[in-house]
Amino acid sequence: MAAMEWFTPWFSAPGYEMGRLILQRALAAVYLVAFFSAAMQFRALLGDRGLVPAAAFVRRVSFRASPSLFHWRCGDRVTGACAWAGAVLAAAVVAGAADAVPLWASMVMWALLWILYLSFVNVGQIFYSFGWESLLLEAGFLAIFLGNAETAPPVLTLWLMRWLLFRVEFGAGLIKWRGDECWRKLTCLYYHHETQPMPGPLSWYFHHLPKRLHRVEVAANHVAQLIVPFGLFCPQPVATVAAGLIIVTQLWLVLSGNFSWLNWLTIVLAFAAVDTSALTGTPSYGPTPLWFAVVVCVATALIVVLSYWPARNLLSRTQQMNRSFNSLHLVNTYGAFGSVTRVRQEIVIEGTDEDRITPDTVWREYEFKGKPGNVHRLPRQFAPYHLRLDWQMWFAALSPAYTRGWFEPFISRLLDNDRATLRLLHTNPFPEQPPTHVRALLYRYRFTTREERRETGAWWHRTFVREFLPPVALSGERGDRRPR
Repeated sequence: MAAMEWFTPWFSAPGYEMGRLILQRALAAVYLVAFFSAAMQFRALLGDRGLVPAAAFVRRVSFRASPSLFHWRCGDRVTGACAWAGAVLAAAVVAGAADAVPLWASMVMWALLWILYLSFVNVGQIFYSFGWESLLLEAGFLAIFLGNAETAPPVLTLWLMRWLLFRVEFGAGLIKWRGDECWRKLTCLYYHHETQPMPGPLSWYFHHLPKRLHRVEVAANHVAQLIVPFGLFCPQPVATVAAGLIIVTQLWLVLSGNFSWLNWLTIVLAFAAVDTSALTGTPSYGPTPLWFAVVVCVATALIVVLSYWPARNLLSRTQQMNRSFNSLHLVNTYGAFGSVTRVRQEIVIEGTDEDRITPDTVWREYEFKGKPGNVHRLPRQFAPYHLRLDWQMWFAALSPAYTRGWFEPFISRLLDNDRATLRLLHTNPFPEQPPTHVRALLYRYRFTTREERRETGAWWHRTFVREFLPPVALSGERGDRRPR
């Protein structure tokens, strides 16, 4: 008992109870979205007949290189069951289940969430290669050591959360400052709202803000990402103010586009620096369990050692974005938009049910859920939900190299009217019979001007660039395709 009482004064931070509560419940909500996304999309993208089957991946990659439960079994039923189990568990944590059980059981719940999602990420290949996947895993791993209602928030874990938030923000700021010169000239937002991967319903309006305000936005972004993060390590109330500024800037980004759960998770992490004791008072707790303090100290030592590689990356002139230095995705490096695209190009996929291709052939367009297609369709708000196929289509429009391995199977599934694949899309122009041919065209998209918007009602204007994929049809064997 004496040892446990000795741990309590320096180890515990009861003033952060409300911040921990918000952080844990909101993090569990992000987990819920992530698992729901897997339940809805994993089968079509990585299932037995997926575009890049996970089963084939685990046969050629070792468990050590890519730890995942799916090395033991990787069928659609197993992955689907794991996705829904993760969603149910995350929903239970959101509802407070982790605070209603003993401390050790709470830690097991968070560990299961981390293990389950790690299993998806490590077999997800190109469709799970985004920085926010590693961010969720790293935050989820730290959450194992945040404790629950039985014990005061541990200071060490809160500092680790702040260190993670610092790397997210400062890394993003550095990659911009070192990257595209438009960030230093304060002009990147002349283009970004229009060319970002998946615009939201307010992106058209953001794009048409005065250029002077765009320059102010970029300057404010530099302050928020290169200066404010240092405030997270300052005494209170400076740390809380810094967290508040980060939350405000992230909410601005939420309004301006769709970046999956990146912005929301950054907001969640900021609550690790929020001390609400002045408003809510300081709750009292019993002594910290000795075993829990030891486990947290061991985890802290592990994170400190693993921090060498991302810290070195931050200081490097050849800084990398969104890299994991180990297969468990612990202590990663982050960053976004080191370069900004000036021109938006989109791949438009069309099909026809005619047997022969002639100049008079009628083509009908497939509509995606999130990416621009129909010029009269207002971009939707999907974040924090992640439309994985839509994001890959944005990359594919940048370079055909990004289509390697998945685009041809995708076209084959359209020619086959594959039900799972079609559920990833907004509309299927061939609900009764599959198309005989499918093709892909490349267009340049830009937001309409205010005058064009009033005259046509369109949000986008598009100009044909070239044929991206010539008309193709299924040959004799199922799933095979050949040009026509």
